[in-house]
Amino acid sequence: MENLVIIGSGPAGLTAGIYAGRAMLRPLIIAGQAMGGQAASTDEIENYPGFPEGISGPELAQLFQRQAEKFGARIEYDIVTDVDFSNHPFTITTYGGTIEAKTVIISTGVAPRKLGVPGEKEFSGRGVSYCATCDGFFYNGKEIAIVGGGDAALEEGLFLTRFATRVYLIHRRERLRAHAAAQKRARQNEKMNFIWNSVVTEILGDEKVAGLKIQDVETGEESELPVDGVFVYIGQIPKTGLFVGQVELDEFGFVATNRRMHTSVPGVYAAGDVQDRVLAQVVTAAGSGAIAAMEAERFLAELEGEAYPERQLGQ
Repeated sequence: MENLVIIGSGPAGLTAGIYAGRAMLRPLIIAGQAMGGQAASTDEIENYPGFPEGISGPELAQLFQRQAEKFGARIEYDIVTDVDFSNHPFTITTYGGTIEAKTVIISTGVAPRKLGVPGEKEFSGRGVSYCATCDGFFYNGKEIAIVGGGDAALEEGLFLTRFATRVYLIHRRERLRAHAAAQKRARQNEKMNFIWNSVVTEILGDEKVAGLKIQDVETGEESELPVDGVFVYIGQIPKTGLFVGQVELDEFGFVATNRRMHTSVPGVYAAGDVQDRVLAQVVTAAGSGAIAAMEAERFLAELEGEAYPERQLGQ
């Protein structure tokens, strides 16, 4: 019987592990497919407090993990295959077995949204990628494309200019959604080229990606762009398939929570990108993980019939 099981090991899950560990709950973190979550696949994080020179995603994830383990969090490298929140204690099934838990924090994060065009599935891993940090090295001296206009598209596009001779950024609008600092750096980078008001309709190639078919959304005109690879950053889909019918989801499939990270099931909380479709930043994920852990501690205290001090306004 576990006091707290945290599903997911990104910034939210690991921060929850830090706070729950300090509360002597000995939380169990089920890491999932990628320790550190999406943050661990980001080349450089410039806006996390305390690192004025920036820090690499993998390094920050390692620091999160070390701190969680320092305070007694246990990390299990396994994948959750099923959950049952209909009865208490809750049941969590992994490849390694079945676990019972008094409280649960869902921090499974999000997955990249796909283009859904011909050639995308066929060339996945052969020129189609969703992770610049993972695959950028393979495009040394080549020309590539980025699809998207948000922070991730620009930050990863700038990272790819270290390897590629030219990076085309394809955006369906004529204005970017990324923050001003990233836009300025991208416009000043000689390797970055912008293709506005356009969408990718097909990924072309034989054994690997050789080009893209692009359509102008205003004129309908189609053209082909020869590139050696394409990186897709057009949004995220929450990893909530396990929780359909278990907790309430919003219209976009994210876990619905209140400001204290409570889900529709008492004792089950959610934190990080899986419940945040607005900001999705490392710092907000960490904050929500801290809140979820403190609320789980409160729930456990009430189970034991212990008084838990309410915070007063102004404290």
